[in-house]
Amino acid sequence: MSGLLILIPVALGLGLLGLVTFFWAMRRGQFEDLDGAAHRILIDEEEDET
Repeated sequence: MSGLLILIPVALGLGLLGLVTFFWAMRRGQFEDLDGAAHRILIDEEEDET
């Protein structure tokens, strides 16, 4: 029973931390271009060696 008194607040704190981090990432624009990286890996860009 005493273990629950520690584990429940820890679990709620970690959940809140994850939620805050998710909203921070959304505000910074991390999820704006979901297809860009997938398409960029397929493009073969040759670098000019001069």
